[in-house]
Amino acid sequence: MILHNKLRTFNLSSDLTQEKPWRKSPYSQTDLPRLRKGHVAAQFWSVYVPCEAQYMNTVQLLLEQIDVIKRIIAASPRETKLVTSSGEILEEFGCGRVASLLGVEGGHGLGSSMGVLRALYDLGVRYLTLTHKCHTPWAECSETINHVAPNAPGLTQYGKEMILEMNRLGMMIDLSHSSSQTARDVLATTRAPVIFSHSAAYALCDAPMNIPDDVISALVENDGVIMVSFYNDFLTCGKPSNIASVIEHINHVRTMAGVDHVGVGAGYDGINSYMKEIT
Repeated sequence: MILHNKLRTFNLSSDLTQEKPWRKSPYSQTDLPRLRKGHVAAQFWSVYVPCEAQYMNTVQLLLEQIDVIKRIIAASPRETKLVTSSGEILEEFGCGRVASLLGVEGGHGLGSSMGVLRALYDLGVRYLTLTHKCHTPWAECSETINHVAPNAPGLTQYGKEMILEMNRLGMMIDLSHSSSQTARDVLATTRAPVIFSHSAAYALCDAPMNIPDDVISALVENDGVIMVSFYNDFLTCGKPSNIASVIEHINHVRTMAGVDHVGVGAGYDGINSYMKEIT
C-alpha cells in the first residue's frame, strides 16, 4: 500500500525501523530482521482489497496483490519462501528461513464466486477472512454499515455452501470481522475447526468485532482457536493498554473455552494503536 506496488527500491530483508517511510509509519511493526529476532517460524501475508472495490474490480485487485506478495517473497530467497502446508513450515524453519503463507482478508474479494475461491487455493491461499468492514451477499460483517447495525441475517444458504467448499479444499475459515450471528451459523455448518485471527473478548470490551461468550464456548466442540489481538480498540475499547490487558483477554478465553483454544493474533502491520510493554 505504501509503495503502490512499485517494488524496485524495496528490500524486505532490511531493517524497516531505519527506512523511510516505514520508520515513521504507525502501521509498521514487523520485518524479516524482527521476525528472526522473535524466532518466528512462519507468517501469513494478509491479501487485502478495500471494501469500496466490491462489485467493481475487486477480483482483479486481489490477484494483483497476490502477485505483489509473491514478487516480494521471491526477492528475498535466502530469508523466506512461500509455503502451503505445515510440513513445509517445519522444513523452512529447519533451514533458518521464515516461511511465508497467504491469506485473504475479506470475502468480498471473491466476487461471490466459488470458482475464484478454488483459484485462490491453487495460488497458495490457505485462509479466508469471511468478511472485512463490509457485508458480502452471503455473509454479514460485524460493522455498522451506513448507520445500520447488523440485524442478524448471518450466513445465507450460499454462504453455507461456500463454507463447505472451503472445508473440502482445506482452506481455513477466519471469523474475525464476522458478525456474531455469522460466526454462530458458520460453527453450525463447518466440518473443520475455525480461527479468529485477530479478535478479543466482548465481555471485556464491547467492540463490535469482539467475540461473545457463547461463541467462545462453542469453540470447544469445534476445536477452533481465538488469536487475541493487540489492538487497543479491541483490548480496552481505545484506552491505553499493555501486556496485562492482553493477558486478561487470554485468561477470559481460557476460562470460557480452555487453554487449547487460545492463540496470539497481535495484528501487527495492520494496526496503528497497540498494547505497550509495562515499564
